[in-house]
Amino acid sequence: MRGKRYTDEFKQEAVKQVSERGYSVADVAQRLGTTTHSLYAWIKKYGKANPGQAGKADLETENARLKADLRRMTEERDILKKAAVDSIGHCNRCIKILICRGLLDETHIYRRRTRLCF
Repeated sequence: MRGKRYTDEFKQEAVKQVSERGYSVADVAQRLGTTTHSLYAWIKKYGKANPGQAGKADLETENARLKADLRRMTEERDILKKAAVDSIGHCNRCIKILICRGLLDETHIYRRRTRLCF
């Protein structure tokens, strides 16, 4: 006795239920009255390349690019932080605030060489 013969359209619709709608192979096979073996063969024949795998590769590439950007920007931030400290190790921002308030003049800073940033 021979098994059932299904049309190509029927097979393609069965594959769409698995690949596009996200149903499990076992569930679709049971509802349609076929075997999982047949459904896997149809997926291999009619199914497109797994879009999840292609999307995963794209995400990995994007993730690597973003990590490289983060590393570069972190280095730039560190360079700018170091540039914010003047030649004697004082934070420029703290010194400017104290000078603007009249609490400190530059000769006092260089003479005492005290650390003004906390």
